[in-house]
Amino acid sequence: MQVTETLNSGLKREIKITVPAGDMEAKLMARLSDARNKVRINGFRPGKVPVQHLRKVYGKSFMAEVVNEILNDSTRSIITGRGEKAAMQPEVIMTEDEKEAEKILAGGADFEFRLNYEVIPAIEIKDFSDIKVTRQVFDVPDSEIDDQVKRVAESARSYEPKTGKAAEGDRVTIDYVGKIDGEAFAGGAGTDQPLVLGSKEFIPGFEDQLIGAKAGDEKQITVTFPENYQAAHLAGKEATFEVTVKDVSKPGDLEINDETAKNLGLESLERLRDIVRGQIENQFGSMTRQKVKRQLLDQLDAAYSFEAPSKLVEAEFNNIWAQVNRDLEAAGRTFADEETTEEEARAEYMRLAERRVRLGLVLAEIGEKAGVTVSDEELQRGLFEQVRRFPANQQQEAFEFYRSNPEALNALRAPMFEEKVVDHLLEQISVTDVKVSKEELMADDEEDDTKGKAKPAKKAASKKAEAKASDAADEAEEPKKKAAPKKKAAKDAE
Repeated sequence: MQVTETLNSGLKREIKITVPAGDMEAKLMARLSDARNKVRINGFRPGKVPVQHLRKVYGKSFMAEVVNEILNDSTRSIITGRGEKAAMQPEVIMTEDEKEAEKILAGGADFEFRLNYEVIPAIEIKDFSDIKVTRQVFDVPDSEIDDQVKRVAESARSYEPKTGKAAEGDRVTIDYVGKIDGEAFAGGAGTDQPLVLGSKEFIPGFEDQLIGAKAGDEKQITVTFPENYQAAHLAGKEATFEVTVKDVSKPGDLEINDETAKNLGLESLERLRDIVRGQIENQFGSMTRQKVKRQLLDQLDAAYSFEAPSKLVEAEFNNIWAQVNRDLEAAGRTFADEETTEEEARAEYMRLAERRVRLGLVLAEIGEKAGVTVSDEELQRGLFEQVRRFPANQQQEAFEFYRSNPEALNALRAPMFEEKVVDHLLEQISVTDVKVSKEELMADDEEDDTKGKAKPAKKAASKKAEAKASDAADEAEEPKKKAAPKKKAAKDAE
């Protein structure tokens, strides 16, 4: 096998590989000899089939197997032997001349092919002693726990049928259809929707207009969506809802005790408080880590400047760009609505893609040198956590998909590896804890949303992209939020 480098420009490589016809012939004859004792052909005793007859029957198919074997076995070994790492699967280029291909399969010509690929650049890991980050810490007060426990108890509060008019604090069950300019809009309808009046679950003005309603009433409610409404195509618009009140119920006493916890499937109020505290601390802990990680990645980005493989950048950009366009379409907005142009957005996303690729390569190199690995047990736990995000009736199907799809499993492994590398780095760098308020911790960094009017790149992708530098495909989509009249669909989970 003769290996000749035909291109070496920047990160791009092209290699020409020539396998002499004699070597191809030898590999073919070895296969034919092995098959001689296995195949059964009418008119010949087992093991007595002439090799030339086998060649006439199976020669081309066996030679095609030889070609595939060479391609599969030699590609990685050749690149590794050159001391290189390919950024992506090399492109294999073979002859398109049918006559030449026939000669190769017949054993009458050398087998030549080329490999086109980009290499991962050599990265010299620098000292971490200059990296300093501030870790914002919010100590969750008991009052925060009390408020959340009260909200949980509210969700378990019993209601009794009420005769007469609905008052604040009562629960009504409604059907509704929302219209803008006389046309119903997507997500603006609901059936058998429970609503506690005064909960501020729906957009401002909606609940107030149901006070005084009775079971069986049909009401027309007119409201205006807030200017900052999550569904941008509805923001600031006036809508009319045709509402049918199906039931009015009054609340029972709000009790927060062991019996309340037992009604929720827990053994005691103390256990409920422990669970709530754990959930809240995890929530704020995630915010803290997100900000620490962003600081760390920003400093790594500033410390490492090198050419990133263009194919990796292109793949990363395509992932981000597809998500951006899906987000814009779902919101009914355009680049002009976001005070930018498609050209400007493309340039910004390309910079973002380059950053993600560079940081991914840096983290991978740091992890490799530090011996960071994701064990099979850790991957299994991650798989179960991922599968639990699916509806119960889809979990087995999701589990089988991951188990039978190595690429999907690797996509699951990548962010786990990255988090372990971040953990390793946090042990090496200077981390200063600073106590902050909840508002300070929850505040977005200025760079993420300048004056509340960031470009699509900032709103739609920056936070996720910069927090997950190397892994583009692992991010689970957030549940689709219903349109009006709910003010915050996610609030239902509280």
